[in-house]
Amino acid sequence: MPASSLQSAKPLPTTGDVEVPDVTALLAAAVSAVGGAERPGQVAMTEAVARAIRTGEHLAVQAGTGTGKSLAYLVPALRHAVTEDATVVVSTATIALQRQLVDRDLPRLAKALAPLLGREPRFAILKGRRNYLCLHRLHTGAPEEPEEAGLFDPFAVSAIGRQVKRLHEWSSDTETGDRDELVPGVGEHAWRQVSVSAKECLGVSRCPVGTDCFAERARAEAGKADVVVTNHALLAIDALQGYSVLPEHDVVIVDEAHDLVDRVTSVATAELTANAVAAAARRCGRLVSEDIADRLAEAGDGLALTLAELSPGRLDDLPTPLAGAVAVVRDAAHACVTALGPERKEDVEGSTARKLALALLEEVHDTAVRLLAAFEPAESERHDVVWISGGVTQDQVRPAALRVAPLSVGGLLRERLFGPRSVVLTSATLTLGGTFDTLARQWGLPPSPAPRRRAEGAATEKEPPADDTGSPELDGPKWTSLDVGSPFDHPRSGILYVARHLPPPGRDGLPPQYLDELAGLVEAAGGRALGLFSSMRAARQATEALRERLPNTILCQGDDSTSLLVKQFAEDEATCLFGTLSLWQGVDVPGPSLQLVVMDRIPFPRPDDPLASARQRAVAARGGNGFLTVAATHAALLLAQGAGRLLRSMNDRGVVAILDPRLATARYGGFLRASLPPFWTTHDPEVVRAALRRINT
Repeated sequence: MPASSLQSAKPLPTTGDVEVPDVTALLAAAVSAVGGAERPGQVAMTEAVARAIRTGEHLAVQAGTGTGKSLAYLVPALRHAVTEDATVVVSTATIALQRQLVDRDLPRLAKALAPLLGREPRFAILKGRRNYLCLHRLHTGAPEEPEEAGLFDPFAVSAIGRQVKRLHEWSSDTETGDRDELVPGVGEHAWRQVSVSAKECLGVSRCPVGTDCFAERARAEAGKADVVVTNHALLAIDALQGYSVLPEHDVVIVDEAHDLVDRVTSVATAELTANAVAAAARRCGRLVSEDIADRLAEAGDGLALTLAELSPGRLDDLPTPLAGAVAVVRDAAHACVTALGPERKEDVEGSTARKLALALLEEVHDTAVRLLAAFEPAESERHDVVWISGGVTQDQVRPAALRVAPLSVGGLLRERLFGPRSVVLTSATLTLGGTFDTLARQWGLPPSPAPRRRAEGAATEKEPPADDTGSPELDGPKWTSLDVGSPFDHPRSGILYVARHLPPPGRDGLPPQYLDELAGLVEAAGGRALGLFSSMRAARQATEALRERLPNTILCQGDDSTSLLVKQFAEDEATCLFGTLSLWQGVDVPGPSLQLVVMDRIPFPRPDDPLASARQRAVAARGGNGFLTVAATHAALLLAQGAGRLLRSMNDRGVVAILDPRLATARYGGFLRASLPPFWTTHDPEVVRAALRRINT
């Protein structure tokens, strides 16, 4: 029986004296109010989300660009929150989507649905404490501790001083203290002068200006809201850190769910550097005896000397000198924590200094403990990956750092996110290799045993794969999946061109044949090209080469802020924009300014990427295919996101060109192609150049 029939078979819930319609009727009212057109995929998604919320079963929904997925999940979320007096959390990966939800979608929905729901739904946005201006820090000043070499440059200090002055002036005007509302923004170091982390915060009851605290005000608003919009990082902190930062909620909707694992991994990653140890020693220097603080500073110096003797890369074992240096840091940090003693509540100024010192000391100590513990189990049973990062790169010299990250976050998500509540995961890109199960495995969900419902025109269904050990894995949270397809007619609107005749990509930049191919495509398109490159080196090489060969304006990421470059690209149809990772997922340019998306190579992770290589090895050790499970999945996700830049409105037409011939010739090519939209495909360069010319005639 369809979801709508199931709902209508039950008495409709009421709010006050108002009988609340089912989600299909609410969606129709919402679409009418915003001046849109109801789409079959949007209706199917709305009903599926409502059913998941009602049954408590988790749901993964792939909804292509143009489906209207925000309305499709917000309508059932608001209905549930209002009728059940509950809170729904919506988590996103990007600031742009947060702003869209809070500034556009939710205000219009709240007004449109208020008569039908019996009251106007409430919504709020909530971010981590570091995103809000701290009035106490603003008035008392930040600790004097130059942590970066650049701060000894009088020009750098002057620039930071001007930014901090702007922040003081802004503090009198802002209603929210939200960093994202400051335009233009300020640098990270300037912002750190006026903000605190959760561990550095005195707490609302202890802080002299706690009643005016922007972060506390945001939390209070969130506590009264029906829908709370947040980000994946805060969602991860709430789920993984053992203390609640979000209001009590029974439903989570994860938009941009393709990014969830990377964001959670980032939150669960820790770093130990000599600079961090030195900063902790400075923070506690006036609060503990000199010899105890000096012991920590010397431990930091020892760590720096030891790291300088080692090469960057993954550590399968902890070298004895490094283990000794980390243990000395651990013990020295512990001695400083002990020496700080208990908090004296009557001394507010002293409590502030103690809190700031304690936050850094505990971070240094806990990271050192985690690093040493990572190597205690046998290698096959380890849960963390440790590596040394830093050193000389193409652009800069970065100080060496010891980093530790979880080998997998699936178990954490299964227990902490999916265990206590109903979760809906959605994105335009969730089926990799033609199945949801590739990402489900990373989320800690078993392969779905239930048949998947597909919208008309969606990809052919495939059997769920086995888990990484090669055996069916059916234990775990119950979930279903739905691909509602896309309103775009991909075979008629776009061409996938794979340059099968080119040589495989090399390691020494773009081969001359790639530059010739790229120039021919851009010339045929009359500009209008987004170049997505696997490295900034390749993007700059292509930019310089085409600036010499073509009359078009070629913008390159790094020439200006990314937002300004995208704006310039969108406004001038003959312009091209070349760049790397953030452009693969962050560009939304409908219309004739973007008719050609070029990718130079399949975006596999680097072979020396410590985390990816460790995950591949762990899968292989369990009898699975480490390359397909990790490297090819990573590449498939980015390819799908990159290809998704082409069609952003119903009238868009164009070409996705992939210069890497391995997409057509390698054994794994089928898996990658199954992750892309169903464009019409060709390997003929003459055909694709002629098509690009026709589009613009």
